[in-house]
Amino acid sequence: MSRRSGILEFAVLGLLREAPMHGYELRKRLNTSLGVFRAFSYGTLYPCLKTLVASGWLIEESGGAQDDAPAALTGRRAKIVYRLTAEGKEHFEELLSQTGPDAYEDEHFAARFAFFGQTSRDVRMRVLEGRRSRLEERLEKMRASLARTRERLDDYTLELQRHGMESVEREVRWLNELIESERAGRDLKGPAHGEPARDTTEGASGALPRPGDTPGPDAPGDTAT
Repeated sequence: MSRRSGILEFAVLGLLREAPMHGYELRKRLNTSLGVFRAFSYGTLYPCLKTLVASGWLIEESGGAQDDAPAALTGRRAKIVYRLTAEGKEHFEELLSQTGPDAYEDEHFAARFAFFGQTSRDVRMRVLEGRRSRLEERLEKMRASLARTRERLDDYTLELQRHGMESVEREVRWLNELIESERAGRDLKGPAHGEPARDTTEGASGALPRPGDTPGPDAPGDTAT
């Protein structure tokens, strides 16, 4: 499994833990709630869903009577709703507890942070501290590189590098604030994914990250199938 497909499977399991959904609804939630997935297409999502079904972590169900009537008239198939199984929930909780190096990488961290409302405080702390350490290492390398090449860069390239450093510095400050709040036992305010905050220990809520305030790629057009 590639790292990117693993992130997608994690996010799908997390969203379905909240409620069963059909593929189109999942696609919209991945786009709107988890901006890191704006570049994913249906051609990527449906093979992922099939893999999760084959693994026993999801089951497919008919969309119900309100979908069946139009389907009978139009000849179109009823929508398939995907539901998390008990094994799928257990697998997702196992993924939530992992704090290895992958959890600190850009895309994986964004997905992990989006489900912090379902993550225990000690795991949140390890992920946040690991992410901060990774960015501090990145920032040090950027500063060293800039110092070596400053005289050879034109003004625009130099400004671009400064902008990149400022983005990393902003995220480090943001992580420092989050870590301080976690250590003080304070929770972020507001619901995660439009629901009341949940936590498996002390009850913290989740929120979407703003790492570097860097926008993602534009989403391709959605077409339901």
